[in-house]
Amino acid sequence: MEEVAIQLAAEGIQKKVISPGKGELSTFPDGTKVMFHYRTSLCDGTVLDDSRTMGGKSKPMELILGKKFKLPVWEQVIITMKEGEVSDFTCDVKHTSLYPLVSQSLRNISAGKDPLEGQRHCCGIAQVHSHHSLGHHDLDHLQAKPQPLVFTIELLQVLPPGSFALETWAMTDEEKLQAVPQIHEEGNILFKKGEIAAAAEKYYNAIACLKNLQMKEQPGDVPWIKLDQMITPLLLNYCQCKLMLGHYYEVLEHCSSLLNKYEDNLKAYFKRGKAHAAVWNEAEARADFAKVLELDPSLGPAVAKEIRAMEERIREKEKEEKGRYKNLFSYNSSTSPTATTS
Repeated sequence: MEEVAIQLAAEGIQKKVISPGKGELSTFPDGTKVMFHYRTSLCDGTVLDDSRTMGGKSKPMELILGKKFKLPVWEQVIITMKEGEVSDFTCDVKHTSLYPLVSQSLRNISAGKDPLEGQRHCCGIAQVHSHHSLGHHDLDHLQAKPQPLVFTIELLQVLPPGSFALETWAMTDEEKLQAVPQIHEEGNILFKKGEIAAAAEKYYNAIACLKNLQMKEQPGDVPWIKLDQMITPLLLNYCQCKLMLGHYYEVLEHCSSLLNKYEDNLKAYFKRGKAHAAVWNEAEARADFAKVLELDPSLGPAVAKEIRAMEERIREKEKEEKGRYKNLFSYNSSTSPTATTS
């Protein structure tokens, strides 16, 4: 252990064991899967991220060693740990400069968003030196002024190569492309069974695969466009799930993004119209439904049904608000002091 500490110190990493693990140290060949909880802090103790609370849930981080993860120092320190061990690793700036981008992706994932959302089409080093906001004040500050970080890591499990099914994030580009149709079909099967949340997760995973590949292409080039055309039906399926789950603002965001690129996408207009109606955006809903009819007049009955449902909800809401106002007026009248004359 002393030799390991010396080697890490030479690399600008200080290790402090909080709780020793069990058994022997694993050999960690490439392809090993490690599961761990992490907490990232500034040297003054300010916590940036914690896998036990991120996104309101406790979800361990998973890594496949040797897959060129954006933050190599995590692999470097984990291979010094035993299962069950908890240790602090204080790492110099040379190891932490890319952490803001990694954190942004992890936060996006925990929020159910595209892990690459908000990242520019350039390499990580270029993003670090740009003035592009990452959407989080603490990460923007860290990106502008890189500093040492403390990673508190609890190594939960070590799985040798071949003892687990490879997940999409750990696949090569070719494996991801080959896996997308299967993941798409799995989502469709779950949707037909009524397992909407599980179906949404499948569509999300397939989209993430394609987005990852798309980030390596130049926007507007033929490979980029082909990937985008594969993403579109998956994103529409994902939006349908989110509609059924009541996540209307996410539907508005994704459908608007699609329509910015594909102005005649009928399904995007229809789903966005339903989402607008659900959040009381009557004018916007009517405009989207009108566009649906313009693109396909045969959908008149379906559009009329949605408009009737929206109008009925609006009437119910107005009736409820009128009753509430009436009750409030009656209460104020009954509690006001009686006028007297002297």
